[in-house]
Amino acid sequence: MRPAVTVTWRSEDEPETPPISRTGWLRVGARVAVLVVMLAAGLVVLGLLRLAEWILRGGARVWSPYVVQTVSRGALVVLGIRLRVQGQPMRGQGGMVANHASWLDIFVLNAPARVTFVSKSEVANWPGIGFLARATGTIFIDRNARDAGRQRDILERQLLRGGQLVFFPEGTSTDGKRVLPFKSTLFAAFFTSGLPSDAAVQPVTVVYEPPRGEDPRYYGWWGDMEFGPHMLKLLAAARGGAATVIYHAPLALGDYPDRKLMARECERRVRRGLALLPAK
Repeated sequence: MRPAVTVTWRSEDEPETPPISRTGWLRVGARVAVLVVMLAAGLVVLGLLRLAEWILRGGARVWSPYVVQTVSRGALVVLGIRLRVQGQPMRGQGGMVANHASWLDIFVLNAPARVTFVSKSEVANWPGIGFLARATGTIFIDRNARDAGRQRDILERQLLRGGQLVFFPEGTSTDGKRVLPFKSTLFAAFFTSGLPSDAAVQPVTVVYEPPRGEDPRYYGWWGDMEFGPHMLKLLAAARGGAATVIYHAPLALGDYPDRKLMARECERRVRRGLALLPAK
C-alpha cells in the first residue's frame, strides 16, 4: 500500500488499468530483469563513488550524479519512454522548480541534468521509490510550519555547497494535465545571504505524452494510486510514450525581492509551458 501523505491531490476518477496479457507479463519479466541488473550495477558504482567523495571531497557529490544520470536515461529506455528536451539546464548555483505528475519525474528530471531532489519525508518510506530516492541523495523534509526554519537551514547548506536543488512547489503530484498553485515556503532557502549574486532559480515544465490510444493521464500517479500496479502497467505496455522537459529561462534572485513573488513567477512560467505543449 502507498502510505498516507499529508497533502494529496485527487481527481474525480482514475484511468482504468486493463488486465495484463500473457505477452504483457513476458514484457514485464524481461524489463524487470534488465532494470534489476542496471540498478544493481549502478548502486555498486554509486556506493564506491560516494565513498571516494567522502574521503577526497568532504562528501560533496562531485562524481556520483553522473551515475544517477546514466541510470535514469537507461530506465527511460527500458520503459520505452522517449525523452525530449527544450532549452538548457542552468549552470551555477541555485535550483530548479517543476510541476509534479508522477514517480517517473525522478528519472525524467535526472536524465538531462545532474541535480539533487528535495522531497517530503513520507517518500523516504515508500516501497521502491523511497529506496531509490535515498540512494540518489534526495533531501527529505517535513512540510509543516513548526519545522520551516530548520528545513530552510538544511536547504541553504546544500545550496552554499554548490548543489543544484530540484523541488516540486505544488507539494503533491497530479495527473500531469494541470499545475496546482505553488507554495512559496521552500523558496525561502534561495534567499539566503550567502548565495552569490548570479544565483538563480529555473522553472521547469514536465509534459508526458501517453502511448498512442491511451488516456492522456496515462503516466500520472496521484491520490491513492498504488506504486506496484502503476509500474506493472508501464512495464507491460507494448508501446511507450514520451516525456518532454522544458527548461525556461532562469530567474535571477536579485530581480525578486521575496520568495512569494519568485514563486508566483515560477508558477506562471511552468503553467505556460504546459499550455504551450499539451499532452496528446
